[in-house]
Amino acid sequence: MKFYGLMLACFFMMSTLAAQTVCPVIPMPSAAQKEPGTFVISHQTTIRVEDAALRPMAAYLQQELLNRYGLRVAVGKGKGGTAIVLKQQTGGTNPDAYTLVMNPKSAVITAGDREGIFNGIISLIQLTTSATMQGKTLAADCWHITDKPQYGWRGVMLDESRFFFGKTKVKSLLNWMAFYKLNRFHWHLTDVPGWRLEIKKYPLLTTVGGIGNIADPKAAAAFYAQDDIREIIAYAQERCITIIPEIDMPGHAAAANRAYPAFDGGGTSKYPQFTFNPGKEGTYGYLSDILTETDQLFPSQMIHLGGDEVTFGNGGWDTDSGVLRLKQEHGLKDRKAVEDYFIQRMADTVLKLHNKVLAWDEAATTTLHADSTIICWWRHDKPESLALALRKGYSVVLCPRIPFYFDFVQDSSHKIGRRWKNGELNNLQTVYDFTTRQLPATAGQESLILGVQACVWTETVHNNNRLDFLLFPRIAALAETAWTAPGQKDFNGFEARLKAQQPLYAKDHLYYFDVFAPGKHVESGKAATDYID
Repeated sequence: MKFYGLMLACFFMMSTLAAQTVCPVIPMPSAAQKEPGTFVISHQTTIRVEDAALRPMAAYLQQELLNRYGLRVAVGKGKGGTAIVLKQQTGGTNPDAYTLVMNPKSAVITAGDREGIFNGIISLIQLTTSATMQGKTLAADCWHITDKPQYGWRGVMLDESRFFFGKTKVKSLLNWMAFYKLNRFHWHLTDVPGWRLEIKKYPLLTTVGGIGNIADPKAAAAFYAQDDIREIIAYAQERCITIIPEIDMPGHAAAANRAYPAFDGGGTSKYPQFTFNPGKEGTYGYLSDILTETDQLFPSQMIHLGGDEVTFGNGGWDTDSGVLRLKQEHGLKDRKAVEDYFIQRMADTVLKLHNKVLAWDEAATTTLHADSTIICWWRHDKPESLALALRKGYSVVLCPRIPFYFDFVQDSSHKIGRRWKNGELNNLQTVYDFTTRQLPATAGQESLILGVQACVWTETVHNNNRLDFLLFPRIAALAETAWTAPGQKDFNGFEARLKAQQPLYAKDHLYYFDVFAPGKHVESGKAATDYID
């Protein structure tokens, strides 16, 4: 009995040691080794930069330590205290890669690019969240981390046409994206319920097209002025996040058509004013003006043209005299050919502005420049669309409804949200377990896969709490799926690290779904009977 008691004690001791040697960072780093001792951050700590170009990174870390712990650390040489050192060095091909080497005297972050330096800073910040705070000192375990992501594109899409959140909430989302090393914010700013981007040449787009949302079609106009856009972009750039605007066309155009009906291509009784008119030459000039102003605002050199679900409201094209003339002049046999012609013309405008063209996977049928086109594959039930895009040499972002549409139900007890035809839902593990190995269409073409992205459509979102409920904690699972190689992933270990981070959600007043105590927060919102993705 003594022998078995000793064995049991050894087992628990080894389990405890193993738990202590699991790096608590999300997403899980490529390689992480726990080192002896602790690194103490105090008012005597300094942040040192060897290149003046890294001073904004140092300032970000300085502000984070102040905001999180009230610690005032200096940026400079310093004497007597510990040091956080940011070093940029040449070499390496992955801009996101970094190393973090900690000992009781220093924490050194080394990378070839600012993105890598930032990712190292984020890992250090995450390590401090599990550190011991005593008085005015913070003692974090020492780690040696060598890290790089699986994908360069690690994205979140937010639909603000259906519900407008505003600057404060968008900045909060950008903060959490940065915390999880997510680096692409796809901003869905125009759709049927409302137009959310100020275009100075066409002011009615916001004053008229900005009226309403998914819950209240008469809600006061809500939109981002161009100064707001610049402010949010600067905020994102500080966090190494690229913002990609989406101006949806030729469908999902009802908000714009309410403002400028001269360019209305019609719709159906269910989806009135749904399309722009591809048979009117003025439509192309009008949209080119909009894209030109959009390009002047967004430095990403990428514009998303939408291009999805046009069939919902393009029946009027069969009788429109301008469209009939267009079909005859260009030998376009059907509505799909007209749609592709439209996308190709607008893509030419985007290219002339020195932007890459992004579109949903319906646009894979078009003839676009392979080296400047990115297809977002969302129809998980149509792998042939993914295969077509890859066969044409288009770069692809994977955002299939299953598992990356976060408006889908995430727990079997939830009533609000979508389920797929067979009852599939997007729970935490479904998001976490995703791998391209599930997609035979990608075999041999992995180099064209830029990365993965979650999409938050807001048909069932009528307040900030609902957005939190859909995003958290699935955004953490998304981050690890985007960053960590499949062979290194372990869902049980992820859950353990996630549970330790839930107090951070509570501290930030997020209305998150607690997968460990499902009844803690109750889902809110309104079930929508009709969804347009």
